[in-house]
Amino acid sequence: MTHAPLFIALDMNNEKTAMDFLERFEDVRPDLKVGMELFYSAGPKLVHDLKERGHHLFLDVKCHDIPTTVGKTMKQLASFGVDVITTHAIGGKEMLVAAREGIEAGTPAGANRPKLIAVTALTSTTEHMLKQDLLIQENLKQMVHHYTTRTVEAGLDGVVCSVHEVAMLRKTFGHDLYTLTPGIRNHDSNLHDQKRAATAEEAKISGSSAIVVGRAITEHNDPRIAYEAMLSQWKGMSVSS
Repeated sequence: MTHAPLFIALDMNNEKTAMDFLERFEDVRPDLKVGMELFYSAGPKLVHDLKERGHHLFLDVKCHDIPTTVGKTMKQLASFGVDVITTHAIGGKEMLVAAREGIEAGTPAGANRPKLIAVTALTSTTEHMLKQDLLIQENLKQMVHHYTTRTVEAGLDGVVCSVHEVAMLRKTFGHDLYTLTPGIRNHDSNLHDQKRAATAEEAKISGSSAIVVGRAITEHNDPRIAYEAMLSQWKGMSVSS
C-alpha cells in the first residue's frame, strides 16, 4: 500500500469527534497523526480502531523521561502496531538509545518496527525563547543540527524539525535521514502558535520526507478537498482549496 507523504493531525479531544471527521473522507484513508490530547482521551483502543480502518499512523506522544522509563514505555507503544513514534532529542543520547532498544524489544515478531524519530525543536520555539527561557546560547539551527547528530548516533530513523532546517540537515546526513516537518499552512493561513511554519511546496523543495497538516485541513469546510489540495501543492501543482 502506497502512503502519501502527509499526515493529518487529529488534534481533537475525543474519539467521536475524530471518527466523525474521518467519515467525511468516505473511502479515502489518509495517513494520520494522533497526538497527546487525543491519545490520552481515547487510549490504545483508538489506535487499534484506526489501524483496523487501514490508516498509516503516527503516534506523537514525544516521550521524554529517564532512559529506563522511556525504554519501557516505548516497548509498550511498539506493540500497538503504529508506523511512526516520537521521543524528545533533548533527553540525550542515552535516553534515545533506550527508546530505540524499547521499540526493538516491543515490536511483535514478524511485524515491521515503527519508525522512531526525535523532536529537535518545536515549531513554536523562537531564538528569543531559546536564550531567555531555556538558557541555550546556540542558535536554533545549531541546536537542531546537534540534536540530530545525537539522534543519528543513537540509531534512530530521523527527526521532527521545521522546514527551515531540512536543507541544512540533508547536507550533513544525506537522504537516508527521515525528516518529518509540522507547521504546514496554506499561503494565507493564520499561523496561530506556530512560529516557524511553511507551505507544502516549501517543505517539498527543502527536502522534507513527510509533512504534518492540522487546521488547514481539519477546520476546512470540506476537509477532503483541502487534503487533496495540500497533496497537489506538495507535488508542485498550485491548487486553491
